[in-house]
Amino acid sequence: QVQLVESGGRLVQAGGSLRVSCAASGRTFSPYTMGWFRQAPGKEREFVAAVSWTSGSTFYADSVKGRFTISRDSAKNTVYLQMSSLKPEDTAVYFCVAEVIPGKYDYWGQGTTVTVSS
Repeated sequence: QVQLVESGGRLVQAGGSLRVSCAASGRTFSPYTMGWFRQAPGKEREFVAAVSWTSGSTFYADSVKGRFTISRDSAKNTVYLQMSSLKPEDTAVYFCVAEVIPGKYDYWGQGTTVTVSS
């Protein structure tokens, strides 16, 4: 079993920056990708970003491209999401995900809350 634990969410002012982290633990961990989803109040959960665990290739939602950067530290089994130029519409619970079985995000963290004040 794999456990994903997010941290770093907090209240931040619009225009500010924040980094959230996700540490994976449990069985031998070798995902295809890890990433982040978010869910704003009253809205559907949406994809934010993902990173290939082997190649480091990154993928972003259009809404965060150029503002957010995803990275991973394979030695620490940790993925990061650096968020800059934050907007109130970035307010959401951010969930870390891992793709262990190809084509499916089969592990999810409990979420960390990011609140951006205007």
